[in-house]
Amino acid sequence: MVLTLVGYMGAGKSTIGKKLAQELNIQFIDLDEFIEEKEQQPIPILFKEKGEIYFRKKENQYLKIFFQKHEKAILSTGGGTPVFYNNMELINQNSFSVYLRANPQQLAQRISPKIKERPLVAHLSEEDLPEFIAKHLFERRIFYEQAKVTLSTDHQSPDEIVGEILQAFKNHQNQP
Repeated sequence: MVLTLVGYMGAGKSTIGKKLAQELNIQFIDLDEFIEEKEQQPIPILFKEKGEIYFRKKENQYLKIFFQKHEKAILSTGGGTPVFYNNMELINQNSFSVYLRANPQQLAQRISPKIKERPLVAHLSEEDLPEFIAKHLFERRIFYEQAKVTLSTDHQSPDEIVGEILQAFKNHQNQP
């Protein structure tokens, strides 16, 4: 069983993923960290030196490798992962996918303290961040919503979200 978390940066994928992994006593893997380990470079450097196209190709390649090597894990994807190539199809074929949805204002609050560490938004001012996120979410929503389950992270604690995911996964397993 692989459970994959998708959603925009700041939606809580890493926080929720770590808690889920602890609850289920299985490995947590952050796809971005997996890529950094394989490429031996931080993602912001990969973006800067080799460009987004190179990164997205590698992301697709490492996603395939991940699913070949892992039968039990919690996978947290990057915010753009579902949007490129056939990544969302791969995710749904090889795992139980959950879209962690949050509103643009909430995401902006979560992202702004580390805005310079995020290649996609590092060039933006804090004032421009919510509008950028809203536009980006609109473009990406069609991919995120292909997940098997969608959960809002806006007004819930991580423990409540973990509980909802576990219940949804249990219900999914009990379907014929």
